[in-house]
Amino acid sequence: MSLSVPGAPNAGLFKPGYQNHDAEDGAVLRNIDACRTIAQTVQTSLGPYGRNKIVINHLQKMILTNDAATILRELEVVHPAAKLLVMASQQQEAEMGDATNLVIVLAGELLKKAEDLLRMGLKTSEIAKGYERAQGFALKALEELEVERVEDMRDQAELAKALRTVIAAKQSGNEEFLADCVAEAVLAVMPKNPYNFNVDNVRVVKIMGGGLEQSRVVKGMVFGREPDGSIKKATKAKVGVFSCPIDISQTETKGTVLLKNSKELLDFSKGEEAQMEAAIKELHDSGIRVVVAGATVGELAMHYLNRFGIMVIKILSKFELRRLCNVVGATPLARLGAPMPDEMGDIDVVETLEIGGDRVTVFRQENDSTRTATIVLRGATQNHLDDVERAVDDGVNAIKAITRDPRMVPGAGAAEMQIIDKVNSVAEKTPGLSQYAIKKYAEAFEVIPRTLAESAGLDATEVLARLYTAHNSSQQPAKKQAESSSEDEAPATMGVDIENGDGTGTLDAEDEGILDLMVSKSWAIKLATESVRTILSVDQIIVARQAGGPKPPGPNPNWDED
Repeated sequence: MSLSVPGAPNAGLFKPGYQNHDAEDGAVLRNIDACRTIAQTVQTSLGPYGRNKIVINHLQKMILTNDAATILRELEVVHPAAKLLVMASQQQEAEMGDATNLVIVLAGELLKKAEDLLRMGLKTSEIAKGYERAQGFALKALEELEVERVEDMRDQAELAKALRTVIAAKQSGNEEFLADCVAEAVLAVMPKNPYNFNVDNVRVVKIMGGGLEQSRVVKGMVFGREPDGSIKKATKAKVGVFSCPIDISQTETKGTVLLKNSKELLDFSKGEEAQMEAAIKELHDSGIRVVVAGATVGELAMHYLNRFGIMVIKILSKFELRRLCNVVGATPLARLGAPMPDEMGDIDVVETLEIGGDRVTVFRQENDSTRTATIVLRGATQNHLDDVERAVDDGVNAIKAITRDPRMVPGAGAAEMQIIDKVNSVAEKTPGLSQYAIKKYAEAFEVIPRTLAESAGLDATEVLARLYTAHNSSQQPAKKQAESSSEDEAPATMGVDIENGDGTGTLDAEDEGILDLMVSKSWAIKLATESVRTILSVDQIIVARQAGGPKPPGPNPNWDED
């Protein structure tokens, strides 16, 4: 009788080349490890003193930023569990446009605490259940932390105050100036009902040179090129927008023309000229004085456009063309010819300005409410301008969030310290094993003030000890607190002082005007907790063999050489 040789488990089940990682191999712990690596990558970029990363993507383009969403988008993460974290951060970016780093850092810390619980002997289902309950307590605690709200959406000073902290996280030191710029641009395009505010109506144009303080807001659309013809300015003009080339139409098939003498040759080109002149005259007669072309403009067409005094500007981006149609109220035409009256747009002023040596064209409506405002940013390098643009983008998205929920909580880690305190006090009263998970969930929030202190060069342990003391004393009954506290500060809003002004490393976030949006914080907590519970519920990863085809090119070994 022959012995059967035992093969590998599942040997005949999958095609050759499959990889299988399950719980016995420690798949959960390996998933946690991969996610923590991602979290550690972006953790140092948290807060106003967060470090920048240089990412060189697959096209060898260099990106310098401390924006977590941008870093993760360019990194092309392949680990399936780590991808879940990246998706959570992208969802936060789509929903709120800010606090993407908070999602990743908080999720990484929650997984680290889950690893401790797993080593203590808890099951993943118990941890997930405990985290789910703790999330409810944390969000409830966050609701109670409201210290301020934006009352008047049309008050520039109040909007700027709300934006300051959001922008400081990306551009520390320039937050006052940029917050004012963003608030001014937003108020220029704010509709009657602020809830209908569209973030797309605030544009950014980056012009190299000068300093950031030379940036300004222009009511209208700014294009980084000057008109193509000799006419550079128009006022109170009708606008025609064409998405087709303004040129003699090419035939689909090649034709051969036999010319017998010079007269025929002259007549042939004259016919084309007459045809082109008739088309441009038709535009002129219909009242159009500004033509926007979404494709090429032929030389002959340009000659006649100049002759009839029509201004021409080429805009090759389909998105920009669509936005301009929105500003002037025109319909883009796919044929060359006079538009119908309802297809034409109106513009009050089209002019060419010189900003720092660059000629730009501005489309501006003179009335009070314009449909688009543009922030013209100045700066020394392209990378710096890109980073300032991300800060402006976060600011505009924050205003969109404020239109939904104007409530604000103390920043600088103060809200997180309060959540730790509130969730811990609930955990004490919770029976069963989920008590441990709830306690660890509360501890995870400590990562925010700790990271803020470390990135500012402070002693994190000392700062955290001071914060714990302040926040615990805020939980005492009011009578006891009045006896024990001689100072008049409100300890519940104590946060990390990254400037270390008084040497203690702590400050009152409410007094200093460091305020975070409640809605973006609550979304971050929800997304981080959900992604962590999903990762903990995975006990097996089965990876199919990659499809055939040539191997992708490897990394360039000489990437850092000039």
